[in-house]
Amino acid sequence: MIKRLLIFCGLLSCFAFTITTTQDRLQEKFDKAIKSTYEVKDYQLESITALGNIEEKIPAKTAAKNLSRISVQGELIGYTYLGTAPSKKKKFEYVVLFDKDLKIKKSKVLIYREDYGLQIGSQRWLKQFIGMTPDSKVEYGGNIAAISGATISASSMARAVNNVLKTMHILKQENQL
Repeated sequence: MIKRLLIFCGLLSCFAFTITTTQDRLQEKFDKAIKSTYEVKDYQLESITALGNIEEKIPAKTAAKNLSRISVQGELIGYTYLGTAPSKKKKFEYVVLFDKDLKIKKSKVLIYREDYGLQIGSQRWLKQFIGMTPDSKVEYGGNIAAISGATISASSMARAVNNVLKTMHILKQENQL
């Protein structure tokens, strides 16, 4: 009985360490993406949550602190959307970074958990989103190149970015940005 309890406690502590490590790694990559994209050392994030019934209308949810304003010494420099999207069997985390005029400056896959489909993390493919605005429409296989061997993940990323752009469009129209 004691041996089983010790084994259970050991497994539980390993699991807790894994969760903490993944969260820490995500935060570290998120922080690095912001600092390198905006070329800043320090910044502040202010969470944006859609007010009223707007949350029901937007495809990319804001309730879990996904969407934030980025500022340096009180001056707005841009916006960030941190999200999760499905790959073939698992999920991956991504970030979309906007300038203060809501134009995409960068998109990045932060954590990808599959052996196949890693190509969606390449800046060569992701740079296709740069310059898109809330009025843009992302079309996988149209204005966004398809990737052989990463069809599910690539189309998922394209859909995710399209949803973020639609969300920004709605929030801008409703004067919530």
